[in-house]
Amino acid sequence: MVVDKVLEHIHTGHNFLLSGGAGSGKTYALVKVLEKVIEENPHIGIACITYTNTAVDQITARISHDNLRVSTIHDFLWDNMQQFQNELQSTLLERIRDDEDKNFVLPDDVVVTDNLFSPLKYGIQYKEVLRLQEGIISHDEVILLANLMFEKYSKLCDIIKDKYRFIFVDEYQDTQIEVINILLRHASQSKKKNIIGFFGDSMQAIYDKRVGDLNDYLSAGTVHEVKLEQNRRNPQAVIELANKLRTDNIIQHPSDQIDAPNMDTKTGAVKPGTATFLYSSSSSLDLVRNFLRWDFSDALKTKELNLTHNLIADKANFPTLMEIYDKDKILDYRKRVKDFLRDNGIERDIYAGKTFGEVLDDLQTKFPKNKKLLPTAGMQEYINEHSDLFEAAKSYDFLEFFKIYIDKDHLIDDKKQTPEVEAKKGSSRDALIKHLFKIQNIISLYESRNFSQFLKITDFKIAKASDKKVLHDHIQKILNTESGKTIGEVIDLAHTLRLCLKGDALRRFVEKNRYIYDRVSQVPYAEFLSLYRYLEGQTPFSTQHKTKGDEFDNVLVVMDNGKWSQYNFDKLFSELGNPGSSPTNDAGILERTRKIFYVCCTRSRENLAIFFNSPSQSVLAGAQKLFMSDRIFNLDAAQ
Repeated sequence: MVVDKVLEHIHTGHNFLLSGGAGSGKTYALVKVLEKVIEENPHIGIACITYTNTAVDQITARISHDNLRVSTIHDFLWDNMQQFQNELQSTLLERIRDDEDKNFVLPDDVVVTDNLFSPLKYGIQYKEVLRLQEGIISHDEVILLANLMFEKYSKLCDIIKDKYRFIFVDEYQDTQIEVINILLRHASQSKKKNIIGFFGDSMQAIYDKRVGDLNDYLSAGTVHEVKLEQNRRNPQAVIELANKLRTDNIIQHPSDQIDAPNMDTKTGAVKPGTATFLYSSSSSLDLVRNFLRWDFSDALKTKELNLTHNLIADKANFPTLMEIYDKDKILDYRKRVKDFLRDNGIERDIYAGKTFGEVLDDLQTKFPKNKKLLPTAGMQEYINEHSDLFEAAKSYDFLEFFKIYIDKDHLIDDKKQTPEVEAKKGSSRDALIKHLFKIQNIISLYESRNFSQFLKITDFKIAKASDKKVLHDHIQKILNTESGKTIGEVIDLAHTLRLCLKGDALRRFVEKNRYIYDRVSQVPYAEFLSLYRYLEGQTPFSTQHKTKGDEFDNVLVVMDNGKWSQYNFDKLFSELGNPGSSPTNDAGILERTRKIFYVCCTRSRENLAIFFNSPSQSVLAGAQKLFMSDRIFNLDAAQ
């Protein structure tokens, strides 16, 4: 049994890696190993670390113990370094003074002294947003500083080994290289003993700047591998397809356990399932859906996977919100102006009290022929199409407009955000989107008659029986405005009716991001409702990255790269059809694309369909290698 093999390595004092493909039961094995280790070592500290809060919740729901610490990697590292403030401040100053390190850059007008952080009441802090001048670091900086500190200060390695005799890393392939260096390289400075265990699958390493695999450590004998080759999720057709995609030495086979989800309890055999390749000269997915005849309205059983949120935004009916958070070329132009000031040694503070428009006028007067001050062609086209928006932008205070930071993750972070999760580091939604989610959660809880949870999050107070009628009327006013009112009007109405008051977080957001708030507040609330349904998993759409770890009866994968040059499905299928035909410099793209395609295919519990628009002959040759010939369909001919 796999767990027994892992325990053999533990008893021998070996670091180990449990490798298992999709649907192999890695989390189940992790929990079983934890149970045995706790049983054998009930008084010894054990840490289990993983990349997301969601994964933490999944593990803690299955196992808990007084001496078991389950946390995100970031929280784990921070907990073991935050008390060493002198070392933290020294290391942070060292990185700030390193001109080649672009991760720790202070504004040009800040004088860096040895006691720069000494006045801070709470020392260096770890929060969601980087504010380096205030001594506040965020997720990326925690990893980088931890790597430097564990390398430089061996006492940290002693302490972490004293605290945790065992450290288990879930989904290790998604872990930053620096974390692996801390656990396997820097920690070796300490003569104390502990065991590091890794659980994961190198074929599911789909995020950038992650370790991906432990091949170097396996070759060196620093880590010993145990393979988990069963598959409990996928039907036979998908298992066979997935095995053709794997590039390591793991070949999966159906589980021999009759209670496995992919086993037919009547016949005792694995479910056959289907794996189908569809193509057409038309990009219309209606053609695909009509052919498949799946119930795409059932979001729990059927998913359509696209590579990016941008490819989904139009389909799921939130294009304007996505455009605001991810495609605003006016903000891109603002950054171009910021860079111009920096490159020409112009202090921003001389423009205190000036609007963005006044700053542009002044700079264009002083530098009339400098092309670096002008918008790029793409920016100018956007400005021409949004002239009213650009005029509004020019009216904002320049220094405040200068500070706005926006990222599409602030909008589309699609982990469900309970109040508890929102309070944790790692929640990417901004205060405006969180407030809108709170409003909609209040409405949804009321509609579903979950009054106990409703009363916990609403600001409306029920003191007497008549208040219930008032509450009902207030909810109806919100519901009746969904199709016509803007987001700003609904926020104001929910505040006026005391269903959801505007808190300090929202006020701070508006103060610092007035341009963003003004844009979002004019969008119809119905569009936010579409975003809400998408992020809460109530639509058939999902990105290919975010579906990792999920599973559905029916999965449709749309082979469209969008404008993401890091992936190329055409090249992947062409290479599969004619191995060795791709240029050497395409290797990274091919590997990245193969892995995301593997993850997508292995989400299916019953039926998998791949759709390719206008494939070349080389792509079709690749499809012939992967799919049974009777499961390849030209939809143009099928009409």
